[in-house]
Amino acid sequence: PPSPRPPAPERAPTAAPELGGVRVLVVDDEEDARELLRTLLEDSGAHVVTAGSAMEGLQVLQAEHPDVLVSDIGMPGTDGYGFIERVRALPGDQGGRIPAVAITAYARSEDRTRVLRAGFQSHVPKPVEPGELLAVIASLAQRYPAPPKA
Repeated sequence: PPSPRPPAPERAPTAAPELGGVRVLVVDDEEDARELLRTLLEDSGAHVVTAGSAMEGLQVLQAEHPDVLVSDIGMPGTDGYGFIERVRALPGDQGGRIPAVAITAYARSEDRTRVLRAGFQSHVPKPVEPGELLAVIASLAQRYPAPPKA
């Protein structure tokens, strides 16, 4: 008779991406949200700068030259759509081509489509799942975790 099959090896949980050296600009009008994102990203090794508005975000973007932009969509005054429009109007050497992630409470497929058409490369719904956001940022910064050893 056939021998019983050995149990399948358990998959180790996927480690959070390492963002060491990645410079991230977080733009959100809510201070608590900015600080939560700052802590999450810094704990993964990223260097984080923040801005509380679209206008401040444009200034920081041009002064700091971050690698990845994370922006809330729902902000007073200039929202995330207006912000990314202004970012994309900048010359490439001033941040116009920065990879960008939109964070929004709007999670329908049409919201995601609107975000992508506006000029963001990715969309992460609120409440933010930390592992998802870190993976998106690592992907945009072209930082991939090492594959697990067999």
